[in-house]
Amino acid sequence: MRILLHTRFYPNIGGIETVTYVLVHEWHRAGADTTLVSDVRCTPAQRREFPFPVYYRPNPVQWLRLLRQADVFVHMNISLKALWPWFIVRRPFVAVNHAYYYSDRTGYRDWRERLKLRVMARATNIAVSEAVAKRLPEPCFVIPNPFDTSMFQVADNAPRDKDLVFLGRLVSDKGCGLLIRALGRLVERGLHPRLTIIGDGPERSALEQLARSLNLQDRVAFGGAPPSERVANLLRQHNIMVVPSIWEESFGVVALEGAACGCVVLGSHGGGLPEAIGPCGITFRRGDVSDLASKLAYLLRHPEEWVCYRSAAPAHLELHHPARVARRYLEVFERAVGGVASTERTAGAA
Repeated sequence: MRILLHTRFYPNIGGIETVTYVLVHEWHRAGADTTLVSDVRCTPAQRREFPFPVYYRPNPVQWLRLLRQADVFVHMNISLKALWPWFIVRRPFVAVNHAYYYSDRTGYRDWRERLKLRVMARATNIAVSEAVAKRLPEPCFVIPNPFDTSMFQVADNAPRDKDLVFLGRLVSDKGCGLLIRALGRLVERGLHPRLTIIGDGPERSALEQLARSLNLQDRVAFGGAPPSERVANLLRQHNIMVVPSIWEESFGVVALEGAACGCVVLGSHGGGLPEAIGPCGITFRRGDVSDLASKLAYLLRHPEEWVCYRSAAPAHLELHHPARVARRYLEVFERAVGGVASTERTAGAA
């Protein structure tokens, strides 16, 4: 099968980029001929070699040639900018929906997002979580995201002597400020855990100032954005990963990465994040600093319960194994190429 995939990709960093990297490598190993197209900028100095062709911002002639050579056209989130070739060269179209297509936090959709929903009616649709599928107007195959099993795994001989860890971009939607404020509430309860913040972003200086204002500068360590190998090693040193997103995540690969490295996961309740956490942890009321502090206090005071969450992790993580997830994608692509409409919604664990 010849797949033409439009997506965000390297050198960008993010959830879709990570999922794409894992899936396309698995499709390549499975013998699928995948060509990747991305709108991101990639300078000559940033270029890397991949075992599949990658085109950055192709011109119209290249676009049409690539689509003519493909059996199926796939979008990781519907892109109106990258849809035009499909109106000239028709191929089975698959939309992998990582988003609710909202224009803002209120659930409002502007004309662009409404147009994407209309495009869905002409596509075979995949949703990365039940939460996403339930908010879209067309039936979807629900296929949960994979994670990089080669990188994120438990190391039995690694000392796990650190308390809390946050992993993500330092932007307001990710809720790192909420976590720091919850850490301040724990002091009032006689608890003094240390927090490692892995990631970088525009909010870093404000978060550092927040930690100082709460007199937590000695208990909050900002680790920047190290390479993935270093990230996995850091996760293996911690007991509890906190995913305090204020925005309703469509999924939450970071929760899988934490659980795979042996962390108990505490995440906000909303969107697809609880599906990603599964039995590997617990949730708190999204945006509620008091509830976050209470759930943190409970976990810190009951370390004997950590073993239950950790023992549940292998079975949950197997549902997100790259080979399994990639195979389910290829099955949907084959249905689309064979002209089978996506008229059913399948469970993520099917």
